[in-house]
Amino acid sequence: MSENLKTIRELAEELGVSKQAIQYHIKSLTNKSRQTNDKGIVVLSVDEQRFVRGKVDKQTNKKETNKQTNRRQTDKQKEWDINQYLRSEIEEIKKNRDKQLAVKDKQLENKDSQISQMQNLLDQQQRLALQDKKLLEEYKSEIKELKSLNIPKQGSEKDDSIPKENSAENRVKEPQNKKWWHFGRRM
Repeated sequence: MSENLKTIRELAEELGVSKQAIQYHIKSLTNKSRQTNDKGIVVLSVDEQRFVRGKVDKQTNKKETNKQTNRRQTDKQKEWDINQYLRSEIEEIKKNRDKQLAVKDKQLENKDSQISQMQNLLDQQQRLALQDKKLLEEYKSEIKELKSLNIPKQGSEKDDSIPKENSAENRVKEPQNKKWWHFGRRM
């Protein structure tokens, strides 16, 4: 864990206040996900520590040891307050927003290219369907032409090939009773 990051307990012990007091002051910070160490314990960044120290100092006005006084003097030189913290948060949010917008722009470009590809494919499909329809119509007309060529005329060839039933020759040649039980008999 980095030396700059401290847990709530460590900061509370350093400032001489309870953990609940530190948590109370943390609530006034923006709601973002807090960093955790490898054990899953919430740790505070240097900026958050400064903010909490400023709040605790305003409320308690306690005297600190020499070591803490030296730290406070360097902190006072930087003049840390809520406005600086919020500015840093705003900058971070802007960076994240810009990254997200860039990703969204790329996604929109991809979608536009996909839409144009889909339109081209749809046009091709419609053209092919129209060609298929024309081919089917041509094939149907060819089939009708071929059928009309193969069908003989009704008056000429059929009359010559099929014998008439009523003719006298056909009656003489055909036996009148052709039943199987009369096979051995003559009439």
